[in-house]
Amino acid sequence: MRDLFERILENKGPLGKWASQAEGYFVFPKLEGPISNRMKFQGKEVITWSINDYLGLANLPEIKKIDGETAAEYGAAYPMGARMMSGHTDFHEQLEQECAAFVDKEAAYLLNFGYQGIMSAIDALVSKDDIIVYDVDCHACIIDGVRLHMGKRFTFKHNDVESLETNLDRATKMAEQTGGGILVISEGVFGMRGQQGKLKEIVALKEKYNFRFLVDDAHGFGTLGKTGAGAGEEQGVQDGIDVYFATFAKSMASIGAFLAADKEIIDYLKYNLRSQMFAKSLPMTYVKGALKRLDMLRTQPELKAKLWENVNALQNGLKEKGFDIGTTTSCVTPVYLNGSIPEAMALVKDLRENYGIFCSIVVYPVIPKGLILLRMIPTATHTMEDISETLDAFSAIRERLENGTYKRLSAAVAAAMGE
Repeated sequence: MRDLFERILENKGPLGKWASQAEGYFVFPKLEGPISNRMKFQGKEVITWSINDYLGLANLPEIKKIDGETAAEYGAAYPMGARMMSGHTDFHEQLEQECAAFVDKEAAYLLNFGYQGIMSAIDALVSKDDIIVYDVDCHACIIDGVRLHMGKRFTFKHNDVESLETNLDRATKMAEQTGGGILVISEGVFGMRGQQGKLKEIVALKEKYNFRFLVDDAHGFGTLGKTGAGAGEEQGVQDGIDVYFATFAKSMASIGAFLAADKEIIDYLKYNLRSQMFAKSLPMTYVKGALKRLDMLRTQPELKAKLWENVNALQNGLKEKGFDIGTTTSCVTPVYLNGSIPEAMALVKDLRENYGIFCSIVVYPVIPKGLILLRMIPTATHTMEDISETLDAFSAIRERLENGTYKRLSAAVAAAMGE
């Protein structure tokens, strides 16, 4: 019998094998200073395109004021215990009611963390007789939630309605045998490529198939729709989404999340969502902070307007310069380039050290081999100067990538890794 750790020591995984070259710089980097369009990285000022603070709330004086005052009044612990036992307050209820109203649902349930919350929601919504059908590009939290399912599950090709129908046919036949139901899962915005999920087309399939629809709208909440209520509002099908999920970690610049649905469904989840039943209640600092943030989403539409002014300037500028930004229909701005992982490292180091641009790098196995994805998150705090500097820098690094400069610079790294 082999030692449990033998496999781990021999194979550190597709990303872990790069740890000695990447950690502290390409992964686990340390951005310092107030959360904003420009921060410090290794002592140098950089334009930051990797912060999910879409509406620029994180460092606003009124936000810091409410966070500080609430922490001073309640401390970091209150309320203690799980909501069911001793951690329930009027403010938790108020936040749930206001979240539900904002996304046009009957009721909502507050979650401590988005990742654990949606995993647990999937687990609670289905039994072993039910079938899950989900988009193959769904976020890791959904994949992990589906892994908890003891019944059958099928993936459909990303945003491919024909593929979804094929799998709904399969799921329907299976559900007739098991006596179960069908849960379809998609995202309001796919956070890596920026495409909106085809929510309108999926909802339309309810006329033909009997299923319930769960949408993870982490990147759409606060950024899409007339009021900022998300991708369902943007596409005019919010009422066709049976269970709506959003997190506070992006547009709200905080911690926490919520599920919204018909009251009976929320009541069921309150008593069956294991990640909340057996976890400490969300601290008051985050609850009252979220109430303030939600109020700003409702009453200050200029925040979203400024965000989209920047999104359009950045995305249009990239397209005008001939960059491939895919088919994004959201704030998420991917830039696709051709190159190896060592070339990607050299390129990003050049961007940060010589051009003062900090953006996230995505490589294999998240995307196919031979591709480099520079994932950019515009926010309301960015300026036209930031965008102009970034466009010039991207033109320069593309030229160096195409003329082989990064290939030469990365040769030693590639040789060391056996690439």
